[in-house]
Amino acid sequence: MLSPRTIPFFNYPALFAKQEQQFLEIINDVLRRGAYIMQKDLAEFETSLAQYLGVKHAIGIADGTMALTIGLKATGIEDGSEVIVPSHTFVASAAAINHAGGIPVLADCGLDHLISPASIERLITPKTRAIMPVQLNGRTTEMDVILDIAQNHGLFVLEDSCQALGSKYKGKFAGTFGKAGAFSFYPAKTLGCFGDGGALVTDDDTIAQRAYLLRDHGRGPDGNIWCYGFNARLDNLQAAILKFKLKEYDKDIIRRRELAARYHESLKNLSELCLPPSPDSDDNHFDIYQNYEIEAESRDELRVFLSERGVSTIMQWGGNTLHQFEMLGLKGITTYTEEMTKRFMLLPMNTSLSDEDIDYICECINMFYK
Repeated sequence: MLSPRTIPFFNYPALFAKQEQQFLEIINDVLRRGAYIMQKDLAEFETSLAQYLGVKHAIGIADGTMALTIGLKATGIEDGSEVIVPSHTFVASAAAINHAGGIPVLADCGLDHLISPASIERLITPKTRAIMPVQLNGRTTEMDVILDIAQNHGLFVLEDSCQALGSKYKGKFAGTFGKAGAFSFYPAKTLGCFGDGGALVTDDDTIAQRAYLLRDHGRGPDGNIWCYGFNARLDNLQAAILKFKLKEYDKDIIRRRELAARYHESLKNLSELCLPPSPDSDDNHFDIYQNYEIEAESRDELRVFLSERGVSTIMQWGGNTLHQFEMLGLKGITTYTEEMTKRFMLLPMNTSLSDEDIDYICECINMFYK
């Protein structure tokens, strides 16, 4: 039996403490230059992100929600158009569709908790304009199937990859399959800043040009206002921090995959649990484990048991998926999602965790079920 310990779900102070001196140098440099809005740090981060993903354009935006909204508007979605999105996602996915003038239509998820292609097919109507797959928990869904569906029905694809920077499907990065992809740099994300942040990526020059206008009040490089836009620029200080963190980002992904493998090895024989796929389970998927989301029998009792032993867990979005927020009035197909929400929960998953932390969590879980 390992010694009792306290394991927070996410250690926010550790984000800064880990490289405090380097962050202070970056902050001092940016502030001493008075480089607050849309300065060279933002442009350099955009270039670095585009190179990392192998895309033509990366546009820094204030947050992931605005990146999705601007992405939809830049692709020219029409008011009243239906956009298919999974119910198992944060409300921001549906909110972006709504803010862009569209109507969210909810698809079901599969065993991996990602959007079900079969569910998508059953939801397509003459009003359907787009599909928004959500690359949830750091895993990319079967994008070749979804792209085929889109092509067959004349739809475009915009990826919500806010939880999946660096995740791949068949060697291709999340966010680079469709017309555009959106990312979030919220502090708890795999690549997080010290506030809100986001980006839109695309290979389409026209979409990129529109997105640059929309993020800055519709203002072009010439100073003219070409359309109504938003105040949605990525803060230059956050961009400088993100540029620094992106240099070592692949090391963080390696560590997350090590932690996931440790979870899997210790918990794989428990019939009461449904675990995420292990890092080496499928050559088609390269998962980055933004979250470690499981399904558990006696979920609520397990969470209490873990809490009493110092282990904090959460349920994404307060334990509700989009179809369960009745005030939104969203429709769709959510059969498996409804059942899954009775069992789903997140175990701690971040690079501040030690091997011993994971062993302790797993020991507690095994103890609970035995």
